[in-house]
Amino acid sequence: MTRKVMIVEDESLIAIDLKFMLEDNGYEVVAQANNGESAIELAFTHKPQLILMDIKMPKLDGLKASKIIEQQLGIPVLFISAYSEKELLLYMKQDNILGYVMKPFSEKNVLPALEVAFHQIDKFNRLNGEILHKQSELDKRKLIERAKGLLMQSEKLSEDEAYKKIRNESMQSQQEMVTIAKRIINTLQVNS
Repeated sequence: MTRKVMIVEDESLIAIDLKFMLEDNGYEVVAQANNGESAIELAFTHKPQLILMDIKMPKLDGLKASKIIEQQLGIPVLFISAYSEKELLLYMKQDNILGYVMKPFSEKNVLPALEVAFHQIDKFNRLNGEILHKQSELDKRKLIERAKGLLMQSEKLSEDEAYKKIRNESMQSQQEMVTIAKRIINTLQVNS
């Protein structure tokens, strides 16, 4: 799978070096920007998986641009900079910041940082997918419980009888129980 990266660097020679380094190692550079404002626009357009971004840039610095990108798109950032000032480390605690590579850099420090960053992205995406799946299952369960409650109330059934009625209708119609539950909810709410 090709890893899509955007480079945000105001020094054109460094940006070119990075682009060739990444492409030579199997990464796809989907966009390049030389300031924070362009970075935000290009992030919206190209939706990279990761942004490799300088901190000190004209117009809008990398710290502010990364904060906007985090709020709007949630795209993670790996910073590159020649500055190691302590206050910069405070900004590194944003949720979308995956690390920091010092200039001057080489393949020896950029590539491992990228691999770790992409591992974290994959892990986050997997966990997020699991959360979404669990939420979906919970939402389905809530609908079935609501339909059960409406059946219990309208037809004076026990909880077990209401569940069996939904399950039997599901099996007979070969539809998911949640589909039957939605239909019961819509029918009984209209009739009440």
